[in-house]
Amino acid sequence: MSQRSYVLFLAFIWIAIVYIVVAFTDIVAGSFVGTQTLENGMVVSGGGIATSSLLYLALPVLMALLMRYGRMSLSVATAFFLPLVGVAIWVGQYIPLDLAKLLGISDADAQKVWDVVLLAYCFVASIVPMWLLLQPRGHLGGFFLFFALLGGLLGVLFGGHAVQYPAFTASVFHSPRGEDIPLFPMLFITVACGACSGFHSIVSSGTTSKQLRRETDAVPVGYGAMLAEGMVAVVSIACVMMVSQEAARPLMGKPNFIYAQGLASFLEVIRVPAAFGVSFALLAFTTFVYDTLDVSTRLGRYILQELFGWRGKAGRVISTAITAGVPLFFVTRKVLDAAGNPIPAWRVFWSLFGASNQLLAALALLGVTVWLYRTVRARWVWAVTGLPAAFMYLMSMWALVSFIRAGFLGPGGAPKLPTDPVPWVALILAGLALLVLVEAVRVFSRQRAVAAQAEAT
Repeated sequence: MSQRSYVLFLAFIWIAIVYIVVAFTDIVAGSFVGTQTLENGMVVSGGGIATSSLLYLALPVLMALLMRYGRMSLSVATAFFLPLVGVAIWVGQYIPLDLAKLLGISDADAQKVWDVVLLAYCFVASIVPMWLLLQPRGHLGGFFLFFALLGGLLGVLFGGHAVQYPAFTASVFHSPRGEDIPLFPMLFITVACGACSGFHSIVSSGTTSKQLRRETDAVPVGYGAMLAEGMVAVVSIACVMMVSQEAARPLMGKPNFIYAQGLASFLEVIRVPAAFGVSFALLAFTTFVYDTLDVSTRLGRYILQELFGWRGKAGRVISTAITAGVPLFFVTRKVLDAAGNPIPAWRVFWSLFGASNQLLAALALLGVTVWLYRTVRARWVWAVTGLPAAFMYLMSMWALVSFIRAGFLGPGGAPKLPTDPVPWVALILAGLALLVLVEAVRVFSRQRAVAAQAEAT
């Protein structure tokens, strides 16, 4: 659209990426601590999930080295390493890496330690060549994600599970800070990637496009992946639907375990043991998040290098350190709810992640609308990309304004300066989005003026 909108858009993306890393880092770290007792009395250890996860990260590196220097073919490597991932899931519960016991600290403090370890992983993963970690891990992880999706679909269709959780429990969302936010527009920033994802629009241009065999593969890969993402969302919702309110109460604030227990119940249709099913589901969830974390950090590095012109090894290291260092500040700080009790960092930042992700999708659609209007000059552009961009922009901005009002207005509407970073970041994101919209309007106005002048002459 313009050089100014280019800078504003990159700044918005980088801030959104930071909160994606914050939310997913902390929720994965929560999977590595504590224990979860299943209905049959079996116990799944978070330390066991951590062990399986670390083994899962080591296997793709070994696979990449054997393929590159040992000339092992992809089919042979897949046949050899894919069962090893299953072994990693099984053996993890027998050699749990429980940092709380090893370091003599609480589970909450152990979660903070895992936050640091995961961000260190993000730093390394975003610098090393893609062939060494990202591509082989994505290849192996893809099989497990598709198996999890297939198991979920089989469980939904043939499991015979009844819907127990009520469709509506209230007309508002209860945030960790105690304020009530209306269901509308919060509903539209909750489903996030399963409906429409700004994050995926950036990934598709930053990494996916560079791995396509030919340009025509973009349609089945891009559109097919988005349909699969929507099915993951449907299965995830089904995992919640079949839980009763009483059974869900101990799992409140642990969406990864709700998903894991639900998927384990679905996998019982094909006779998968419950304990293995939970471990499998948590590792499948972690696999998905690993992709999100290291790709986000890599994209953040790209953006800083583009914005500031940093080149070479020093530019990669500095830009990566900043992209991973800012989330480190947020995940290691102590976060309290309205009653003064400590809560996981992701619970506070999740809504902000959803709003920024959906607003990023709106801005991506806005950019596509401008591009299409300037190239094809057809009325269908407004219906195909213009209206969705406007709707998503309205809902996301509405949600951000709700965060800003809750943060800057106290009881009775009295103004205050919040110590919570969420309303400040919401204010910055809303300001950047407004400026990008202004730039788009200027482009449209300029284009119409040029067209009118051309007709006059």
